[in-house]
Amino acid sequence: MIDRSEERFCLKPERLIGDTGYGNAQMLGWLVEDKHITPHIPVLSKSEGKVGLFGRSDFRWEVQANHYVCPAGKHLGRNRRKFKTKRSGITKENTIIYRAAQSDCQSCPMKTQCCPNALARSIRRSIHEDARDVARTLANTEAYAQSRNDRKEVEMLFGHLKKIMRFDRLRLRGPNGAHDEFLLAATGRNLRKLAMLLVQKQPPATVMT
Repeated sequence: MIDRSEERFCLKPERLIGDTGYGNAQMLGWLVEDKHITPHIPVLSKSEGKVGLFGRSDFRWEVQANHYVCPAGKHLGRNRRKFKTKRSGITKENTIIYRAAQSDCQSCPMKTQCCPNALARSIRRSIHEDARDVARTLANTEAYAQSRNDRKEVEMLFGHLKKIMRFDRLRLRGPNGAHDEFLLAATGRNLRKLAMLLVQKQPPATVMT
């Protein structure tokens, strides 16, 4: 939709508001790196550890050194294994694996909080992690909070159409049929809202004695 709007009408949004379903690494990477659109979207992340265990946020990322630093101060680097043929180090899931040295983890007093069932700790970093960091930073801004409130208002309207007006699916086929049907549903919803506003504005009836 964004590509079609830009191609046909030369229109491109400055920011995009969405729920967590749009917060995957590939989508955020496309928005930030390719389209240069500000993402007001919660980041979809499954990297936080279980209760009592260290998660991704407990590890510090150092850009220049290209490695993570664990809570004990040890480094998690990439390409620890040496291959005869040079490899990119990028997995099929478009992630890069950073591993700690086994000797560091085995002698670490925090191992039970970090990797109790593994020989060494590893972290998978997406190739779009920089874009994910941008989205995480934006989540703490006032503009993001305003976008979240705006999204709630829009979703409330759709929820009203689906649950109260029983507009849970389209009955007419084709783009024109969908357009006409949704237009009628939205018109009916607006008329209902207008009637409620008119009732609220009417002065109370005077009782004659």
